[in-house]
Amino acid sequence: MHDSRPKKGELLIAEPTLTGDVSFNRSVVLLAEHNDEGSVGFILNKPLDYDVSDLIGDINVPFQVFNGGPVEQDNLYFIHKVPHLIEDSIEISNGIYWGGNFEKTVALINKKLITPNDIRFFLGYTGWDSLQLHQELSSKSWVVVQNKYKSSIIQKSTNAFWKEKMIELGGDYLLFSNSPENPNLN
Repeated sequence: MHDSRPKKGELLIAEPTLTGDVSFNRSVVLLAEHNDEGSVGFILNKPLDYDVSDLIGDINVPFQVFNGGPVEQDNLYFIHKVPHLIEDSIEISNGIYWGGNFEKTVALINKKLITPNDIRFFLGYTGWDSLQLHQELSSKSWVVVQNKYKSSIIQKSTNAFWKEKMIELGGDYLLFSNSPENPNLN
């Protein structure tokens, strides 16, 4: 386990009791920024039914798009592990970077110099004001864990990711690893 004070680059795992929130139920969030002003993250395990070429006409390669969170869902964001190719990236930690020169990114994708193992796209992001995440951690909405996957988190399986984290946490969390998403179906 880990202490409850998050750092950027760590993962927030939705507690099994966080069932009433459609956006965050069974979510695994990569914390991209955390400071006194607030926090920003991206939900890693909520793929959408379309790819980036559906959203950006200049991209002709189908890269999966994920629901990054409920904030600014009309904007496209990305994390990657190729800062030597994408200028103006911001390091999150452990070889994971956020954003960068989008026009160059599009060109590199179309030339097949960036693969789906290098980058992940999100519509929207998850955001908290300066005290909101601390309050949610205090009310046991999230478990903070280290990102043991480092930059390979980009290609980490999405469908079973929350369940895998429940199993790793062990103890009472094991009970929830096989429970249905809607407890009323149990």
